[in-house]
Amino acid sequence: MCRAHGLPEGALGPRAWTSPRRTPLYYPDAVTLAGDAGPGDVLDGIDRTAPGASVKDSHARLDLAPEGFRLLFEAQWIHRPAGSPDGVASEGSAAAYRAVRTPGGLAAWALAWSGGDADEAALFRAELLDDPATTIVAGHAPDGRILGGAVLTASDRVTGVSNLFTADGVPASAAWSGVLAVADPALPLVGYESGDDLDAALAAGCEAIGPLRIWLDA
Repeated sequence: MCRAHGLPEGALGPRAWTSPRRTPLYYPDAVTLAGDAGPGDVLDGIDRTAPGASVKDSHARLDLAPEGFRLLFEAQWIHRPAGSPDGVASEGSAAAYRAVRTPGGLAAWALAWSGGDADEAALFRAELLDDPATTIVAGHAPDGRILGGAVLTASDRVTGVSNLFTADGVPASAAWSGVLAVADPALPLVGYESGDDLDAALAAGCEAIGPLRIWLDA
C-alpha cells in the first residue's frame, strides 16, 4: 500500500517495522514483529509531528498510553489451515467472486468497500493491480453490483486476508465463501478480526490464535 501511494517501504528491524513518513489512511505507521518490542522500537522511527500516527501492537504487550496514545481497538489474529474444506455455508448472495483486473473495476470495488465514500475509496489506487502479491477480490451480482470483497496478500508461506466486506445486507459468510473460492488452497489464510467479523471468520473455519491492539496517537 505504501508503494502504491509513492511512499518508501519503511524500515524492517528485528523487533518492529516502521515508516518514516505517515502511511495511507487506516494503515499503521509501525508494526511490532516480536513480543519483546518496546515503545522505542515503534516510536523512534515514525513521524509524530501531527496527531494520528498509529501502531499495530501485534502481540498486545505494549502500553503506549504514557506516550500520548490511546487504545483504538483490540482484535484477534485468525488462522485457517491450508487444505481445509472450501465449503462455507452462506445465504443471501448469488455473487460470483473473481479477481479485479482493471482500474475501473478497482474503483467500483473501492466505492462498494467504502459505502460510497469517495475520499476513503481513493485509498485503493490502480498501482495495486501491478503488485503480483496483491489480489483484489470482488463478488458481483447478476446485475453487476458488487456485493462483497476482500484483499488477498500472498507470500511464500501464507495468504493474508484483509478489508473483507459485504454490501446490501449480504452476510459475511458469503464473502468468506467467495474468498475461499479464489484463494490458493495450498496456503494457510491469516488476518485479524473482531466482534461480529471475528464470528464470521470462525464460522468459515478460522481459529483465533492471539490478541493484537491498535494504538492511535492522540
